[in-house]
Amino acid sequence: MSKETTYAGMLGSWQRWVAALLANVSELSHLEVPRTQLNTLAAQGQELIRRQSELTAAKQDASQELGVVMVEGQRLMTVLKLAVKQHYGIDSEKLAEFGLLPFRSRRRRKATEPPPPLPE
Repeated sequence: MSKETTYAGMLGSWQRWVAALLANVSELSHLEVPRTQLNTLAAQGQELIRRQSELTAAKQDASQELGVVMVEGQRLMTVLKLAVKQHYGIDSEKLAEFGLLPFRSRRRRKATEPPPPLPE
């Protein structure tokens, strides 16, 4: 018999033992107290596994709801950023107050002389 490593496997093993102990109660009456304790622990374990499954499902639902809220929030942020840029202008330094970079054109390079033609 292999050693159970999952909670469900352990609980199944415990229940099989409780059933076997009950079937042989006349021969193993001295193990009545530990059998009762094991039966109680198996019932508690099953209830906790059921609760854990419910909480996992609730967590998944909350994660999906959070994703929807975050997408809607990002869309609204995009609208607000564009509205602020439209109101103040894309080159206004006031945009920095909102964490936006104002448009600053590149500095023009000085016109350089073209290189002399190559001798032929």
